Amino acid sequence: MADQIDRAGLKVDKKLAAFLEDVVLKGLGRDAQPFWQGAAKVFADFTPRNRLLLDKREELQSQIDSWHRENPSGLEDGSSYQAFLRDIGYLVEEPEAFEVGTENVDPELSALAGPQLVVPVLNARYALNAANARWGSLYDALYGTDVIPHPEQAAPGYDPARGTKVIAYAKKFLDEVIPLAEGSHASVPSYSISGDILEPALKDPSALVGYTGTKEHPERLLFVHHGLHIEIVINRDHTIGKDDIAGVADILLESALSTIIDMEDSVAAVDAEDKLLAYSNWLGLMRGDLETSFEKAGAKLTRGLNADRIYKSVKGRELTLKGRSLLLVRNVGHFMTTPAIILPDGSQAPEGILDAIVTPLIALYDLEEKSRTRNATERSVYIVKPKMHGPQECRFTDDLFNAIENMLGLNRYTIKVGVMDEERRTSANLAACINAVRNRIVFVNTGFLDRTGDEIHTSMEAGAVIRKNNMKSTDWIAAYENRNVAIGLACGLSGRAQIGKGMWAAPDRMADMMEQKIGHPKSGANTAWVPSPTAATLHAMHYHHVDVFAVQEEKKAEKITDLSSLLSVPLAKDTNWPVDEIAEELDNNTQGILGYVVRWIDQGLGCSKVPDIHDIGLMEDRATLRISSQHIANWLRHGVVTERHVNEAFERMARKVDEQNAGDPAYNPMSADFENSLAYQAAKSLVFQGTQQPSGYTEPLLHEFRLKAKERR
Repeated sequence: MADQIDRAGLKVDKKLAAFLEDVVLKGLGRDAQPFWQGAAKVFADFTPRNRLLLDKREELQSQIDSWHRENPSGLEDGSSYQAFLRDIGYLVEEPEAFEVGTENVDPELSALAGPQLVVPVLNARYALNAANARWGSLYDALYGTDVIPHPEQAAPGYDPARGTKVIAYAKKFLDEVIPLAEGSHASVPSYSISGDILEPALKDPSALVGYTGTKEHPERLLFVHHGLHIEIVINRDHTIGKDDIAGVADILLESALSTIIDMEDSVAAVDAEDKLLAYSNWLGLMRGDLETSFEKAGAKLTRGLNADRIYKSVKGRELTLKGRSLLLVRNVGHFMTTPAIILPDGSQAPEGILDAIVTPLIALYDLEEKSRTRNATERSVYIVKPKMHGPQECRFTDDLFNAIENMLGLNRYTIKVGVMDEERRTSANLAACINAVRNRIVFVNTGFLDRTGDEIHTSMEAGAVIRKNNMKSTDWIAAYENRNVAIGLACGLSGRAQIGKGMWAAPDRMADMMEQKIGHPKSGANTAWVPSPTAATLHAMHYHHVDVFAVQEEKKAEKITDLSSLLSVPLAKDTNWPVDEIAEELDNNTQGILGYVVRWIDQGLGCSKVPDIHDIGLMEDRATLRISSQHIANWLRHGVVTERHVNEAFERMARKVDEQNAGDPAYNPMSADFENSLAYQAAKSLVFQGTQQPSGYTEPLLHEFRLKAKERR
């Protein structure tokens, strides 16, 4: 307790206490004593309820496990399975028809459709890049990715032939979304404005909304389509503009409308030191003064938050547009605890409650306009809440936020909530979950990997599941994705909140993303996650091609997919796979586990681009780890593989992962000493203890081994 100090009966890490008192509260002009008294009361009131909810999870899981063991053919009759789930309270009664009442929601979440980034809070540079990704260069996004195929042997430096293809692609896009009355943007010799009309004339003159420079010689032209802005940059002295017939140097797209600053799945925050860094970066974002310096090409650069963008409207007035993404913050869920605060009974405080107190406190800098830059214009704080199991846990979050609003003196429902639809009990009771937070909900978002991990764990005793890559074609996945949109629309989220879809995990495969991810806006989702600012700019094109709110109007009339499809467990009909297929599945899963865990444990990287078994870089976080570890645990439990098979695969793939990371000076090879590699032991524990891990979560073991690694150093 030497590094802790007493605050209203709480034992608080000294550095965290000093940060909150001397930096956060002092800057807000608030006294520390009432804050700590309020925090102590919140912990006293809500910690017992938090524990009861976790006990309920375990009770339900135990009952489900027993039912599957006692009814090996029980799933053949879906009605009896549903009846059992209702009897134990896993399924609740559907609420009567209702519409959410959320108010004061920024347009990025309510009225617009566009990409969303998720970025780890612990990395200030990444967080700033994401926050500044509201605007992106279409030319750069096309030139630097595989959307336009690269030549086999690309010459170093700028390739004029490739540049010509990029410009042609981009101007074709302009022809599609802001077409001219006649002809193509590719053949325009110059742009000018006459009155409030663009010359040459647009098919829809109202698409032009602003400019900089003069009307005769505009430097920037601002257009709007489907609520998203497009900017044509004109500069005949620019490297690109000097060779362009109209002097166009670039085309900018309004890209990442919103960004989730993540304190959960994409970070490795295991102690007070890590939490302090997380809260410090969040404070910098909310005060608008976060900066980071780094070297690039031998020069030292400093990056901060972008300023807003100023234009003249075509009517002659000043027009200001946000220069940054709207920032949400993802707190941790109800499950984990933190050593940053020790409660009066000697136990660690629930980390989710600590986040729920501290993140809105810090957001007061934005709410009270004590920031250099403005985040939310609607006086709201946006908190994403992950891994909630069912409506009781959503109601707990609503009550918790009520208490924190009271504590901080905020109006009711100032704190908004985004509900991650990533646990089976939430998916099965989604309408009731939304109803529990009906006056503060700002999104429901699907998460395929976490949801699949929970699917496997919940039905662990039912039998062996199908191969991992086949999950995406199952009935339950289709039902899950369709119901998320349909139920969200039925509850009145359109125009008030986001209906979101999950991450594109392959940041180097943008051509595939452009082909496939348009399916998200076509499904009626008004946002979807992307892995980088570049991906956000490219994905933004999809929201110009699809009028999402028109799609939502059409889908409101569609019937909600039956619950029976959602509850169809993805069991293998025949587990006698060929030996080579089983080995392939094991190798794929173990390689993915090891490639992610070794960076998490040894380097504290909660999210990174990890080479897969085919050396393709994929964005990995705890969600991908959860499904892979639960999949092997399931096959072990049902005899598809043996302990020997798994051990051999781990050793084989550890050597491969070591080879893949040979160029990283901070990397510690696992195969040099399997017994003493904490990363290797952690990876194996996730599998061999997988059936015992609550909900199949990876956090307890990751935290245990990461703390050991920090102690070693």
